[in-house]
Amino acid sequence: MTSEYELSLPPKTLENADPRAKAVLEKAKAQTGFIPNMYGGMANSPGMLETYLDGIARFRKESGFSRAEQEVVLLSVSRFNGCDYCMAAHTFIADQMSRVPPPVTEAIRKGRVIPDPKLSALNAFTVTMLTTRGLPSKADVQAFLGAGYTERHILEIILAIAVKTLSNYSNHLLHTPLDDMFAGREWKESA
Repeated sequence: MTSEYELSLPPKTLENADPRAKAVLEKAKAQTGFIPNMYGGMANSPGMLETYLDGIARFRKESGFSRAEQEVVLLSVSRFNGCDYCMAAHTFIADQMSRVPPPVTEAIRKGRVIPDPKLSALNAFTVTMLTTRGLPSKADVQAFLGAGYTERHILEIILAIAVKTLSNYSNHLLHTPLDDMFAGREWKESA
C-alpha cells in the first residue's frame, strides 16, 4: 500500500548523502551487507534511519524470541500496516534466513490462522496490541502468557511495533520500490 501523497525526497546513497546520512548508510550497509531501497529513503531523516537500525538490531539480539518468532511479529505488524515493501522483505528473510516454515509465512501473508499454535498466539497477540493501541484485555494477555510467552515479550512486541511503524509509514509515503532480491516474494494488501 502506498500513500496518495508521495514524498519528493530522493533516495540517499553513499555518493549523494550529506556526512550525517552517509554515516548512517554506512552503518546500515555494515549490518545488512547492502543498502536496501528502504534505507535510502529513510536516510532523508538520518535520526529515523538510525533509530530504526538500532531498534531492529536490539529486537533481533535481545528480544528473547527465536528467529521464526521475530519474523512472525515483524510480518504481523507489516501486514496490519499494509506495507507491501516490508511484507516482501520479511517474507524473503523468513524464507532464506530465519527458516520460518512456509505454511506459517503464507498464513500471515493471507491473513489466515497460523497452523502452529504458539506462533498463532504470537500473531494474534501482536495484532491485538495494534488494534487496541497497546490496551490488551486481561484475557488477551492471559492467552498470550498461556501460550508460553512472558510479560517481557509484551514489551519486545512494542519495540517491534515501533520500529516497523517507522519503516512501514516511511515506505507508504516514499513509495519505496522493491529491491530485486525481494521481488519473488512481492505482496499486495489484497493478496
